[in-house]
Amino acid sequence: MNDAAAILEARKGEVGGPYAWYVLGVLVLVYVLNFIDRQIISILAEDIKADLGVTDADMGFLYGTAFGVFYSLFGIPLGRLADMWYRGRLMTIGLSVWSAMTALSGFAQNFGQLAAARIGVGIGEATASPCAFSIISDYFPREKRATALAIYSSGLYLGGGLSLFIGGVIVKSWNSAFPDGGPLGLAGWQAAFLAVGLPGLMLALWVLSLREPLRGMSEGILSVPEPSPWPKFFTELSSVIPPFTLIQAARIGGRAFAINLAGLIVVVLGAAGMMMLTGDTLQWGAIGIGCYSVFSWSQSLKRRDPPTYQLIWGTPTFLLAILGFGSIAFVTYAVSFWSAPYAIRTFGADPAIVGLIIGGVGAAGGFIGVIAGGRLADWAKSRWPAGDILVATLGVIVPAPLMLVVYTTESLTVFYLAFVPMAIINSCWVGIAAATSQNLVLPRMRGAATATYFLGTTLVGLGLGPYFAGKMSLVTGSLGVGILSLLVAAPVTLVCLWVVWRRLPQAEATRLERAVAAGEVAARA
Repeated sequence: MNDAAAILEARKGEVGGPYAWYVLGVLVLVYVLNFIDRQIISILAEDIKADLGVTDADMGFLYGTAFGVFYSLFGIPLGRLADMWYRGRLMTIGLSVWSAMTALSGFAQNFGQLAAARIGVGIGEATASPCAFSIISDYFPREKRATALAIYSSGLYLGGGLSLFIGGVIVKSWNSAFPDGGPLGLAGWQAAFLAVGLPGLMLALWVLSLREPLRGMSEGILSVPEPSPWPKFFTELSSVIPPFTLIQAARIGGRAFAINLAGLIVVVLGAAGMMMLTGDTLQWGAIGIGCYSVFSWSQSLKRRDPPTYQLIWGTPTFLLAILGFGSIAFVTYAVSFWSAPYAIRTFGADPAIVGLIIGGVGAAGGFIGVIAGGRLADWAKSRWPAGDILVATLGVIVPAPLMLVVYTTESLTVFYLAFVPMAIINSCWVGIAAATSQNLVLPRMRGAATATYFLGTTLVGLGLGPYFAGKMSLVTGSLGVGILSLLVAAPVTLVCLWVVWRRLPQAEATRLERAVAAGEVAARA
């Protein structure tokens, strides 16, 4: 028995075992806190607008674009670092950073300071899911992976729901106790940021104690550890962050610089056009930076790691899956952000009650939906090669008529009642999307695959969805119309998922063959 086989034999009992479930439980807590810190701005939106004098489009920028663009942008090099370094240590650092930046949000005195803090939260949170997806995929076999990743993803809904409840209660209590400002002159929304940010610093120590799994041990494809990850990480970082992107392209020589510069020009022209059309300079400047950085990184990856490039950017099935799931996120992120402000603004509902009901419904419904979706996807995939994609499609078709009821009814009771099934079904695709991104690549590429997956859900979904609904609210004078306008993404989603459903089995079956053809040296135990 060779060394790799001996190591695998010694630890194979951990795959799907009690310790794997313990690790999954800790990672769920991390993701819960991740979304509490990310989502709490929703229930605080009306107070922030009043104190800082910002618009719906500005709030969409703060929640979505300021966070999402830098989350996705830094997720690329951090995702690659997760493929090379200790994932638990990286997640610990990221958790500490985003918790500190959430707490600092509580001291923001203007739009610019709050935007800067949100950017910091996005950069810190970019470490979480690339590390978690990779760890979970090593601890759980393929036949249980969608369920495990769905359980992890349930933290999204638990955290999002808890954030509304916690934020609503803190704001109401603080403003009642200190109507003219509390200690340090803090308003209720500022106190809420502090309250949810500080606990993450303690959770970081727990994460640091987790045992690192062997890469690929769930599939018997052990990846050799990277002896010197940091030079490669900084190379990855320079391939993403302007203006270092141009410097790196110039060093490569040949046509690399010309291609990079051409991509930059196209993006600048596109962003300038959208700025002129909408008048929103920050929004489209940030989106432009994100798009150019993604283009630059893909071109750099093509030269530095052809096998990874081939299985991600060179695989149409992967790209269509990213676009399809990203377009679902375009709707779901915006709905999750704007529902609480909509209820407060439209029905005059109490923020604490809104936080309790929408937060509770969102947490319970999302948890049920994402777990049920993952289990149903595993069942469907065991019977049909791409059966899980059919399950994901339900998350597009079924909620549409429910959205029409929720955002057109004049009854707060009907609003709440229709929100329940919508929240459940809206979440069924999340574990499926995560598993699809992992199943299309080799174990050593999972961090990069996760980072690319989040390009769709954050750059497209989070970066555009909340802003689009807020902008349409300004244009039409109705937040309900703004939210319903998100349904324009449905045809894009359905076409993408239909093509993925047809091509996924072959893409999964040929991943090792295509990677080897691109130069991969895969070690089998």
